[in-house]
Amino acid sequence: MVMTIRRFEAEDATAIAGIIARCLREVNSRDYPPDIIDRMRAHFTPEVVAALAGRRQMFVATDADRGGITGTISRDGNRVHTMFVRPDVAGRGVGRLLLRHVEALAAADGYDVMETSASITAHGFYQRLGYHDVRSVDTDFGLNLILRRPLR
Repeated sequence: MVMTIRRFEAEDATAIAGIIARCLREVNSRDYPPDIIDRMRAHFTPEVVAALAGRRQMFVATDADRGGITGTISRDGNRVHTMFVRPDVAGRGVGRLLLRHVEALAAADGYDVMETSASITAHGFYQRLGYHDVRSVDTDFGLNLILRRPLR
């Protein structure tokens, strides 16, 4: 798999919303009840994805051999947001590549730490990549875990 990371483009919004919905349905549903999954899926419409991309730096991972966009991540300063990887390519390094990309950008901007608000589902992923628990937060979308990783 040869991955490319590029900036989000407006025409990516529908594909990204589809990836998010698929992840929520196929993966996050193991850790969250149906009402939370439904609320999250209803929230992440193509319009919301496009609006988020207007407020943050959003990136997509692409792989022509695997059918286009394989994952997404966004960044606001030293905070990671909306990271999702297509379930059919999970475990193949897409998430790691996306995360390291935004970490490098944050480090280049002078940040010493990276922070994320992770779902229960993504918690172990972030821990495996050097993130440490800071606290937990109850949100409209269920329990989220705040994690940090030093960048230097």
